[in-house]
Amino acid sequence: MTRKEEIVKATLDLAAERGLGAVTLSQIAERVGIRKPSLYNHFASKDEIVQEAYRFLRAQARERKAAFDGDYAGLIGDKGLEEILLASFESYRAFVLDEDLLRLWRVLYAERTTSPVAARIVLEETEHMVRQVKNLFYALAVHGRLSCDDVDMAALSYAMTIHALVDYQLDKLTAAGTQACDDPTLFDEAKRYIGWFSRQMEATHA
Repeated sequence: MTRKEEIVKATLDLAAERGLGAVTLSQIAERVGIRKPSLYNHFASKDEIVQEAYRFLRAQARERKAAFDGDYAGLIGDKGLEEILLASFESYRAFVLDEDLLRLWRVLYAERTTSPVAARIVLEETEHMVRQVKNLFYALAVHGRLSCDDVDMAALSYAMTIHALVDYQLDKLTAAGTQACDDPTLFDEAKRYIGWFSRQMEATHA
């Protein structure tokens, strides 16, 4: 583990324990076992550390979960709309539930209303998801799997609904006092929505 990775890990650990707003550079330096001025050899501020934690953990999660590589033709193949969307969702679910990244999400979501850096990262990730769904929907339209008069709006409404359903289920886990994410029925609501959405698109635009 590099020194930068140690700093990122220490910051995430402290934020999970105390809340991001309560973490200071002095505490981070102490947790890593270095002097505070040494932090500035790697990062200019706590916000920069948090942003690097997001970039680093996101890249790790994508690598571990073999995230979608942009091959829409391969994803679509000869499958129907529901099967394609479910496969896409499974890739997204595995990414979101990556253990290290999920710890960061919990911190960021808890503080996004008061921390500009947390809000920026959550916004960036949401916008990234919407862009990916738009790209997928345009590919679906080109391959004759999706027919609607406004692909951008269909993609936006779908992406934000999936986003909200995932958040809803994770909030239910937190409210129940558990963080166990290995229940195979965890995202049944999202999967039911995908089935309904697929049927609506096919029925409406047949």
